[in-house]
Amino acid sequence: MHPRARRPVPPRRAVQAGTLPRQVQGLRLNGPEAGLRIDGERLWRSLMALAEVGAIAGGGVRRLALTDEDRRGRDLFVRWCREAGCTVRFDAVGNLFARRAGRDASLPPVVTGSHLDTQPNGGRFDGAYGVMAGLEVVRALNDARIETGASVEVVAWTNEEGTRFAPSMMGSMAFAGLLPLESVLGSRDAQGLAFGDELARIGYRGEGLGERPVGAYFEAHIEQGPILEETGHTIGVVTGGQGQCWYDLVLTGQAAHAGSTPMDRRRDALLGAARVVEAVNRIGTAFPPGGVATVGHLSVSPDSRNVIPGRVSMSIEIRHPDDTRRAAMDAAVREAVADAASRGRLEATLQKVLDQPATPFDAGCVAAVREAARAEGLAHLEMVSGAAHDAIAIARIAPTAMVFVPCAGGISHNEAESASPDDLAAGCRVLAHAMLARAGSAARGGAAR
Repeated sequence: MHPRARRPVPPRRAVQAGTLPRQVQGLRLNGPEAGLRIDGERLWRSLMALAEVGAIAGGGVRRLALTDEDRRGRDLFVRWCREAGCTVRFDAVGNLFARRAGRDASLPPVVTGSHLDTQPNGGRFDGAYGVMAGLEVVRALNDARIETGASVEVVAWTNEEGTRFAPSMMGSMAFAGLLPLESVLGSRDAQGLAFGDELARIGYRGEGLGERPVGAYFEAHIEQGPILEETGHTIGVVTGGQGQCWYDLVLTGQAAHAGSTPMDRRRDALLGAARVVEAVNRIGTAFPPGGVATVGHLSVSPDSRNVIPGRVSMSIEIRHPDDTRRAAMDAAVREAVADAASRGRLEATLQKVLDQPATPFDAGCVAAVREAARAEGLAHLEMVSGAAHDAIAIARIAPTAMVFVPCAGGISHNEAESASPDDLAAGCRVLAHAMLARAGSAARGGAAR
C-alpha cells in the first residue's frame, strides 16, 4: 500500500443491458467471437514473468531503453510471440512487430501494443500491460481458432519513456515520421553513448521505418491517474490526448557571499525560481477542467551552502485538452517568468522545447472501444489522457484509440504502481473485441465477415 492517504474507493458501477449495435451483438453473441476467452491468469503470469526482468528491491522494475535488461525483456517477448505462431520483425529504431497473419494479406493490419522500457524506479504495468494484453489477444484468438480478415500485430515501441535517450515516445514518433531517423540514431545518453550504437549492441537494429500502413491502432494502458478508481469505473474510453508545452528556463543573477551581502542588494536566482514555481502552480489550477502545470527539475549553481545562487536552470510543463486554453496558459507562463525576473533583477532565458497540440482519437475506433465495454457489461467513462502515450504519435497516421484500466491510488512511474488482475483482464477483453470489430473474423475454414 502506498503511504499516501486515499479516499474510500466506491463500488464499481453496474451497467444495465440495452440494445447494442448489430456489429457488437454479433461480436458478443453470434459470431466466432462468442468463443473468444481472455485468460486473465495467463495474462497475469506473463506480466509477472516480464516484471522479473529488471526487477528492483522495492517491487518495481528498472528496464531502461537499450540496456541489457531491455534486451532480455525483448528476447522474452519475441520468444513468446514466436511460440504463439507470430512472425517477428524489428525496424531501424528497434520497434518490434509480431504479426498473426489474417486471411487477406492486402489489408493493413490492426495493431496493438505499447512499450517495454520503464522509468528508473518504474512499476510492473506501465507499458508492459499494453504489450502483454496484445499478446494475450493473439493467444486467445489461437485458442478459439479464430481467423481474422486483416492481420493482427502486437508492437513494442522503443524508448517510450525517454529516460535514457530524449525525447520520449522516440520509436513511435520516428515510425509516424515525426522524428528524423538520423536524429534518433544520433541521440546520446548521459554517458555519451549513441542510441544507434546501443541498439546494435543489444541486437535489435533492423531495417526500414514506417513503410507499412496501419489499418487501426489500439493501446491498452493503466490510467496512471485516480479518476477511474475514484469514480468506480472499470474501463476508460479514451477520446484523445492533451496538448502540452515543455520549457527550459535559465534564471541568471549574481552569486555572492551569503553572510556579507545585504538582503536588498541580492540578485538571488533561486528566489526567482521559487516565484516561478509558485506561479506555475497557480496557472495549473486557474485553467480547469483539465489544466495542469508542473516544475519537475531544478539545478542550482554554484550549489553551495554559503553562496547566494547565481544561476538556476529549471523545467516547466503545461498541459490542457483545449489548445486555446493551453495558449492562454503559455501566455501566463511567459508573464510569470518576466515578473519573477523583473522583481529579482535577473536575466531570464525561456526556451519552448516541445509544443504538442491536443490529439483527438478516431471516432470509429473510440466507438469500437465504447461498444466493446458495453458488450462486456463493464462500467466505462469517456476521458482524455493526461499522460502522453505512443498512441498520441500513431494517431497522426492511423485511426487510433486507447483502453484505460484503473491503477491503485492513481500511482504510476513508481515502484508502488499496482493494478488488479480482474481489471487487467477486463481491459484485455475490451481490447480484443474492439480489435476484432476492425479486423473482421471467421472461424477457421469459414468466411471472413
